[in-house]
Amino acid sequence: MLPEMERLISAFKLRLRMHSPFFATLALFAGYRQREDIPTAATDGKDIFFNPDFFSELPTGQVDGVLLHEVLHAALLHNLRRGSRVPQLWNIAADIVVNGLIVKEGVFELPEGAIECPEHAHLSVEEIYELLLRKRIPVPPLAQLDLLAPEGADFRPEKVRAELESYWKRARQQASVVSRSSRAGKTPEGLTREFGALDPAQLDWRAHLWRYLVQTPSDFSGFDRRFVGRGLYLEALEGESLRVHLAVDTSGSIEDRELELFLGEVRGVLGSYPHLECDLYYADAALHGPYRLHADSEFPPPVGGGGTSFVPFFERVEQERAPHGESVCIYLTDGYGDFPEQPSSHPVLWVVTAGGLDLPEFPFGEAVRLIE
Repeated sequence: MLPEMERLISAFKLRLRMHSPFFATLALFAGYRQREDIPTAATDGKDIFFNPDFFSELPTGQVDGVLLHEVLHAALLHNLRRGSRVPQLWNIAADIVVNGLIVKEGVFELPEGAIECPEHAHLSVEEIYELLLRKRIPVPPLAQLDLLAPEGADFRPEKVRAELESYWKRARQQASVVSRSSRAGKTPEGLTREFGALDPAQLDWRAHLWRYLVQTPSDFSGFDRRFVGRGLYLEALEGESLRVHLAVDTSGSIEDRELELFLGEVRGVLGSYPHLECDLYYADAALHGPYRLHADSEFPPPVGGGGTSFVPFFERVEQERAPHGESVCIYLTDGYGDFPEQPSSHPVLWVVTAGGLDLPEFPFGEAVRLIE
């Protein structure tokens, strides 16, 4: 590396340490390499690549902003998390997240033309990608693909992926420790959903749905959690039926594709476990249904379109509670609506669409994000 570029990187780390011990610690875990074939800067998930000619023309604030942009891409595993998604669209989603974090700090600058979407920057990259894909967010032009990866779904051998995930997990943990121990430090706001998406214990929403329906103690025994994430369900059916109260928010916040995904998975559950008795409700501010569902049922067309209240559904479920039967409630929604004052006496699983309410804000039950 050229001596002037070494000084540039060192100065960036020192300035970052003054403003944000959390970000500064992450920056120490990244490698920095010159590459003249890259127009500005990019990352492969471990190293940060930068064009020295481009950086020599930038003011100090933008040097810090661009380098921090790449560090955050790497630390939040944006290269690995892309999977088989459209690279350009994924890059835009990831830029919205990291640029939102940078702007919120208030001390770093971004070059002209940087992608910003403040109203959605608090979401996870996966959620923003879904919103872009479904055109709920206008798709801005992407000047440069800076998340380096060959075309294809899985661009790294599994061992290398695991090593990189472990490496940046240690970096994030160390950054949190340093941040908490520093007078000037704090964990940056806006990372809640990103950290949630990075949690290796987080199950796919489909696995949550299946697990929720087969974990009831009166119906199954021998449930083995090790197999949940692989789609293998090795329980022994013991006999009693389970009533499933299924609600779909039809206030206008659920798109056809999301409804199709959700109900398609429900059909799969019913086909695998014919002992389940499933009643479907459509709900906005009022309640429509129930419609009795079976594995081969045609789903009735959605009814609704008004405001959102969760109260009528839970009131109905309580009224229909069987004295000796087992029941669970599953609600597909964005989470924005009026909740009952008292929690339901039934187990409740909220399946929350991209862009919906923060999962910890649901007052009762268990919540999981619906990401395709």
